[in-house]
Amino acid sequence: MNHEDLEMQLRTILVEYFDIKLDQIHKDAALYEELGLDSIDAVDIMQQVTDHTGLRLTPEQFRNVTTVGDFTATLASLSAE
Repeated sequence: MNHEDLEMQLRTILVEYFDIKLDQIHKDAALYEELGLDSIDAVDIMQQVTDHTGLRLTPEQFRNVTTVGDFTATLASLSAE
């Protein structure tokens, strides 16, 4: 998957599973502060990403993810491996 496909998958997950409005989701949107995710949501979103993309983030990798852009970049680097 390319960067744009991964970003679209992430947006779809955030809208469908976490009831976040599409216009709130942008590259610099903070997952916790702006989008209102919490630690339980973090576990859920990692599972949804794995289910939708086949990419599995470790908890250590996810700790470095603070924005939508970080998340997409991390997924893209996993996809390239």
